[in-house]
Formats: sequence, C-alpha cells, structure tokens
Amino acid sequence: MTEQTTPEGTQQPSVTLRELGWKPFFQHQLAVDEAYIGLRPARVTAVRRSGLQVLGPGVDTALPPFIDAEGGDSANATIGDWLLLDPELPTARHMLERFSLFKRRAPGTGREVQLIAANVDTVFIVTSCSQDFNIARLERYLTLARQAEVTPVIVLTKPDLADDPESYVEQAQALDRALCVELVNATQEAGVQRLLPWCGRGQTVVFVGSSGVGKSTLVKTLTGQQQIVTQAIREDDAKGRHTTSSRELYQLESGAWLVDTPGMRELALSDVKEGLDVVFADLSDLSQHCRFSDCAHEAEPGCAVKEAIERGEIDAARVQRWKKLVAEDAFNGQSLVERRAQSRALGKMIKTAIKGKRR
Repeated sequence: MTEQTTPEGTQQPSVTLRELGWKPFFQHQLAVDEAYIGLRPARVTAVRRSGLQVLGPGVDTALPPFIDAEGGDSANATIGDWLLLDPELPTARHMLERFSLFKRRAPGTGREVQLIAANVDTVFIVTSCSQDFNIARLERYLTLARQAEVTPVIVLTKPDLADDPESYVEQAQALDRALCVELVNATQEAGVQRLLPWCGRGQTVVFVGSSGVGKSTLVKTLTGQQQIVTQAIREDDAKGRHTTSSRELYQLESGAWLVDTPGMRELALSDVKEGLDVVFADLSDLSQHCRFSDCAHEAEPGCAVKEAIERGEIDAARVQRWKKLVAEDAFNGQSLVERRAQSRALGKMIKTAIKGKRR
C-alpha cells in the first residue's frame, strides 16, 4: 500500500482498487459509458445514520446519503457499493451496477426494501449451537443467498453450549449435501482460521444471523479489532443483546473485507422466487408434475407433492415450510393496490357470509 494524506495531515495506507475488491465487471462499465470518464471509483465502507464512508485510491472521506438517479427500491447506496466521485469536490456522481445484492423487505406493513450489502462474494450464515438454531430461519437465509447468487457457508458457533454439537452440523448439512458447514469457536483464532479459504485478497464476505450468535465476535477475532461492541446473551432464552447499530467493512490481514450487520429479528422475503427454486429444487421440480398448474398441494387430485409425502419420499414439515415461504414471497411482492383490492374482496365475502347467517 502507498501512503495518502488525510485532511488532518496525517499519513495512512492507501488501498488499490484491486485490494478493495475491484473486478473486471466494474471496469467494463467504465469502458462502455463516456459519462464516467474522469470520475474516481471509491467503495462504500460504512453506512451510518449521518451518511456514507467511502474508500478508494487517494480517497477516504464521508459523504451524505446517495441515491442513484435511476431510482427504484435498490437506488440507495449501501455497504459494498462502488460510487464514482467527482475528484474536485468530491461528491458522488454515479453508482456502478452491482453483481450481487442482499436485501429484505423492511420490518413493518409497507413494501420498503432494506438493503443489507452489495457486491458480496460469500455469505457466512451464522447460528449458534443453542436455542437460536432454527432450520426454517436457515432456509430463509439460504434463499436470500441463492437469490443473490452468492456462495453460502453455514457457520455454527458456541459449540461449548451443546452436549452434541455435531448433531447441529448434521442438521445443517441435511439442507444441502453440497453446502459448506463449519463448526467454530468464535473466540479462538485457531478455530476461526477454518473460514480463511473464503477470505482471499479483495474478496468480500457478509455475516448474517440473529443477534447474539457471535457475528461480531467472529469479526473481532478475524480482524483483531476489539472496539466492535458486543454484549452477552440472556441465559434464560439465549436471545442476544447485540449492539451493532451500523454496517461496516473490516479488512483482514489476508486482504478480504468483512461486512458486519446488525442482528435481524425479522427476515421477510420478497422477490426471491429464483432463490426458493434453488433451495427447494426437489419440491419445485416435483410440483411441475401436479395435474393442475395452480395446485396448492392440499387436497387437489393428482397432486404429485402430496403423493410423494404419502409414499414417504419427502418430509411433510419441509413441504409446509416451503409453501409458507412461497406464499410469503407472493404476498410481499404484491403492489399496495393489489393488496387493497384483495382486502376489499375478502371484506365483501365476510359481510355476505354474515348477512346470510343472520337470514
């Protein structure tokens, strides 16, 4: 790394684009758009309430929140994004197209999208060997990863809390035999070394998982940065009191970039059909053989899914989880107008039924 001078006059290392995760995917965008000539690339390394922190060759500065002129649910710059800056101001002028994006429907009743991280290579899905371990939640995270076309790795932490930690590995591995599952003690550097194969120079990985499962402890051990604040979990229900309130990129000695995110109590899915088709590929393929294209896999004749359950070929509980996620994705993908129309139709049906009962 070379040295760059900050506004305060101090010297600090200056990173190259390659070290920051620059790829031919981004270089091609610069080559095909003349509007980008003379602008300076920089990557968003932190998202805070006050705005963005960006880093690039000769650039390390704070910017106000940036929204791309094209608009849309994903127009806001988020952690991992690449912005093109005017070198004289500097201000953000453009946001480069992403090759991957993690997002979820924001908590609440609206349809707002909450961006988690962009341009990620690997997602570490972190859960602990305790009451937090939940197959349905893991399937949600896997769906997000597959939708974003990012390599997922399940990381099981706190093996000391379980009598048989290997049983958790077996349950996680059963979700996909090709899936990488790692059992690590987040407080021990030797154990965390198991994650380094996905942490090469310029690679970007994101940690996702519930509060208190050890995400920030993993980041602290990998980076040696002890200022990341965490709190202990409650002993009565194993719920976390994690205090991460912002998202930041932390660099490893290996040259990789880690994204630490706040714990997520809600993980509503939206626009993830392709991800569901990958995570539940066997069920999606099986449903193509149902007699009716709109089969709900309940009591319809000729339902290939129900027949497979009866033969003991597939797990009924897994089918119910799949149906729940498919229905949730369809509902969250509806427009507000469609929801209101659906709500009015349901209201009319209920009123008609009540009147008929009174008569």
